[in-house]
Amino acid sequence: MKKNLFGLAAVVLSGAMLSCSSSEEESVDLGETKTVVNMLSEAQPIQLTEAQRVFANDNNQFTLNFLKTVNDVDQSGKSFIYSPLSITYVLGMVNDAAEGETEKELEQTLGFHEGGIQAVNDYCKKLIDGLPKVDEKVTLNIANAIFVNKGYTLKQQFQQDMQTYYNAKAEMLDFKAPETLSHINGWCKEKTNSMIPTILDKVDPSMVSYLLNAIYFKADWASKFDQKNTKEETFTTEKGKTKLPMMHQNVLIRYLKNDMYAAVKMPYGNGYWDMSIILPEEGKTTDDIINYMADIGMAQCYPMDEQWFDVFLPMSGARPYEVDLKLPRFETASDTDELDTGEPDKKKGLIGLMQKMGINRAFIDGIAEIPNMCDEPLYIAMMRQKAAIEVNEEGSEAAAVSVAGMGFESALDKPIEYPKATFHANRPFVYVIREASSGVILFVGKFTGV
Repeated sequence: MKKNLFGLAAVVLSGAMLSCSSSEEESVDLGETKTVVNMLSEAQPIQLTEAQRVFANDNNQFTLNFLKTVNDVDQSGKSFIYSPLSITYVLGMVNDAAEGETEKELEQTLGFHEGGIQAVNDYCKKLIDGLPKVDEKVTLNIANAIFVNKGYTLKQQFQQDMQTYYNAKAEMLDFKAPETLSHINGWCKEKTNSMIPTILDKVDPSMVSYLLNAIYFKADWASKFDQKNTKEETFTTEKGKTKLPMMHQNVLIRYLKNDMYAAVKMPYGNGYWDMSIILPEEGKTTDDIINYMADIGMAQCYPMDEQWFDVFLPMSGARPYEVDLKLPRFETASDTDELDTGEPDKKKGLIGLMQKMGINRAFIDGIAEIPNMCDEPLYIAMMRQKAAIEVNEEGSEAAAVSVAGMGFESALDKPIEYPKATFHANRPFVYVIREASSGVILFVGKFTGV
């Protein structure tokens, strides 16, 4: 009997946008009399259970492993930006319908060990509900949707789980109709504030469903850069020197330096969200930093007291410093479809990356055990992620969209004298955007000046 292709495409969007609210901090004078802005803020932790703290920690290990895997595959020398958390939501929805070894591979690779479908769903729900409420100065929206091809029906339990844990309601569309492509891409465009206007080049009429997840993050720096202090300066790339607009301010932030790298933590809003910037020391490269982060992983501790800021190992031990800070204003865009992972057949791009990380059965026709989504068992036939980021004087704007298609089987108050440091990011560096109290990472990237 001829097998039909069932397409479940999971689209994940995540975005970090600039807040339109004005900063309450005074502009920093970089002349002889310097105003040092205090960017050390206290955070209220998300109320995760002990088991969910383990999930957050170990899912961040998946994020760092993904960063390393992409970095190993991408030999272009170009900057990149991705959101592994978006992939987690997509595969979390798929996991809800999985069984046996397929479920085991998904959960172990994502850092959920063999926690089980219910625990994974509860964790995803906790982040969907909790992360947007962390900081009133930061806008974070997490949205999910399911588009189903006309004539197919998702199983009732799966639909109920998607609504209960992912706030996703199935919408019936005709995948043969021309307007379906613009409808799905329009959803992506809306959820990323136009940063990712399209995720699908076409709608495959043999697909049964597209799953979508969107994360939208909008925030100013806790201390904005003054545009008048941004100047064209030399940035040293791997192949030579170039000129880039370098933002500049003197600021009180957490900083550390060791033999491998120097790092700073740049807070957004009230300080609940931040960007950690890791700059290799002389003789070291971004490859060294990424390999170190993946190999060492996340600290085996959880944000249960004022030492929450030590959870992220590359920042562990960071202390308040008065920092002479320079950071390039930049934009980066990435697409996993442009990556050749060296995997056989059609398993390139995002599927190839997932295979390298340990998820295999879910992508193999006749092997995948995903029977609880539709009347026929499924497998993931395609995946893709597009992502983009803009960093400027106001803050950061980023977005990521992932798609997967499935087929039928065939701060401190007292005035203190702080030590001083210079942190000029005028050469390639690694960065991470995360929610500090839980340690959950939204975006990882590398900026090379190219």
